[in-house]
Amino acid sequence: MRDVREMTSPTLRQPDWYRTATRWTQLTLAEDDPIKFNPAEWIDIFRRTRSNATCLSAGGYVAYYPSKVPLHYVSKFIGDNDPFGELVNGARELGMHVMARVDPHAIHQDAADAHPEWIAVDAEGNPRRHWAFPEAWVTCAYGDYNAKFMPEVVKELVRNYDIDAVFANRWQGHGICYCDSCKSRFHAATGLDLPRTTSTEDPAWRAWSAWRRDVLTRMVVAWDNDVRAIRPHASFIPNMGGASLMEFDLELIEKHCPFLVVDHQGRHGSVPVWTAGRNAKRMRATFRDRPAILITSVGPEEPVHRWKDSVNSGAETEAWITDGAMHGMLPWFTKFNGVVPDPRWIEPVARGFALHERIEPALASTQPATEIAILDATTTLRRRDWNDRQGAEADELGFYHALVEAGLPFEFVSDHAMTPDMLDRFRVLILPNATCLSDDQCAMLRDWTTRGGSLVVAGESATCDEHGVPRSELGLGDVLGTTMTAAARGPLKNTYVALNGDHPVAMGFGGAARIIGGTRTMAVTAEAGTDAPFLYIPDFPDLPMEEVYPRAAPVTPAVVARDTGAGGRTVHIPWNVGATFWEVLTEDHQRLIENAVRWALGNAPSVEVLGDAVLDVAAREGDGVTLVMLTNLTNPMMMKGPIRRVYPVSGQRVRATLPAGRSGATARLLVADTEVDVSVQDSMVEIQLPEIALAEVVRIDWY
Repeated sequence: MRDVREMTSPTLRQPDWYRTATRWTQLTLAEDDPIKFNPAEWIDIFRRTRSNATCLSAGGYVAYYPSKVPLHYVSKFIGDNDPFGELVNGARELGMHVMARVDPHAIHQDAADAHPEWIAVDAEGNPRRHWAFPEAWVTCAYGDYNAKFMPEVVKELVRNYDIDAVFANRWQGHGICYCDSCKSRFHAATGLDLPRTTSTEDPAWRAWSAWRRDVLTRMVVAWDNDVRAIRPHASFIPNMGGASLMEFDLELIEKHCPFLVVDHQGRHGSVPVWTAGRNAKRMRATFRDRPAILITSVGPEEPVHRWKDSVNSGAETEAWITDGAMHGMLPWFTKFNGVVPDPRWIEPVARGFALHERIEPALASTQPATEIAILDATTTLRRRDWNDRQGAEADELGFYHALVEAGLPFEFVSDHAMTPDMLDRFRVLILPNATCLSDDQCAMLRDWTTRGGSLVVAGESATCDEHGVPRSELGLGDVLGTTMTAAARGPLKNTYVALNGDHPVAMGFGGAARIIGGTRTMAVTAEAGTDAPFLYIPDFPDLPMEEVYPRAAPVTPAVVARDTGAGGRTVHIPWNVGATFWEVLTEDHQRLIENAVRWALGNAPSVEVLGDAVLDVAAREGDGVTLVMLTNLTNPMMMKGPIRRVYPVSGQRVRATLPAGRSGATARLLVADTEVDVSVQDSMVEIQLPEIALAEVVRIDWY
């Protein structure tokens, strides 16, 4: 293994310092840590985890250095010490990059008394006490606290300490603020009063979403300019959620954020392990080549039952780090509280980081390469309240899980950032429920199909323009060969769709005449020259039981498939098959989604994995090389954490298409560090894999 100094020295204190900041330790201090924690213990943890960068608590709500900024609360336990400075110096002695963490989401009573305008206000006009610690006050993220006070803290840190960046946590605010400043500034900008609902039908809500996005974007730029004015190589880095690129003007973020930090620290509820890697795809959907980092907590991430100073199972922590890393996310772990009463998290983190270090050279020399992409429906999702984001994404989550089960690698494309060149990288694009698309976006997709691209379109995609205004006709109807005859309706119960004929999309259902339908359906007619592999069965009651029978024969298309005549294919599923699958997880819906995608693809996939297991698959390509990245999700806790142990799988086969001009291949397993046999037949190579524990990387060298 290379020494950390050897890795980081080429970029230390340089504008591209972040290029060698690839494994991060974050220490978030508690106020009493200055008299309780052992900085030397943390320097040792830096070493044990092979971290080459660190993010350290510095200021904001509590300062861990002797700040001179008026009203900047300094820990009452700091005495004459400087714990932040001591950690910075220790990390620098190891050759690490260093980032200072600030948290501006709350203030103490003295600041609230001096500046009541810094406090967020709720819809009833009440200043907001902190929901978890009522002695503190929640700040307004859109006014002078972030515009005037926090820049002074940021500048003090950059002036006085040898750091590469300032990282802000909880800086984006907590919903609508009804303070006088927000009221007046919002009205001046939009002519509207602040919204009282988060309904996408409310013009004030839509205007507030856009106004907030503008305010936050300008704040990122202002803080970044403050940092660079003092220390030119450094940056301001905002903390982001998995969908946070929706929040900003992308041109400004591209200019001011050299790398992206995703604050998705772990699982809760029915969140699958593959969600870690999904973050990588979402970041690449907008900024394909920009480094992206995934924060992992060493404790459980339950939003209701919060144990922030706790330890998760080792298998869960390692799986989250690993799945993110296998899809290209740089690993970052965070520990709350500098005291380490339970050290069981250290070795799982070290193993996850060691895996990343082993595969890092292969990742650096390759790029994601898949034929299939899911549209990240930014235009639609921007209109929704972030608290409702998972519900809004249910269709996409269903398609995502169906493709994982199918063993097919795929990427994302953001409709907000897509270009013709970006679309041309793929053969199939899936629109799970991209309700809002502009005329220009529809035109770009239409043009892509004339170049041979294939579309799988579901739900209510393209039924509204970019502002949410319903269309009288489907925005992509001419491409799909369908016409909307009735708007979507639902929620529905007891719906079914009937198999119709022997089209490949309707194969593999074991002789069934019908399968479960959706809970929200749209009526369409199909043009001549199309196929309808499924038909809607007209609604019938679900009670009384004696009335549960169909009254009429199925005639209306429920799935429409067609060849475009330009080398591509389209499949239109005008109901919420993705969301229904995500909620119910019926095998028929997985089969329907997989059939639609495979048929739209036309030929055999360039890479797929076959076998009785659930593997999260990623594919990458370099010069004469294909990487197949495999994370083993086969686990009774795959959909509900925490994973308590890894269940190894065997009998897995990797199949890949021979590239043009190649006649064969060799293969090596990078995790097991061993060669494996390759068989070639009918322009395909097949590799039988030995037992896989948590992860494996298959390197295929073509000749």
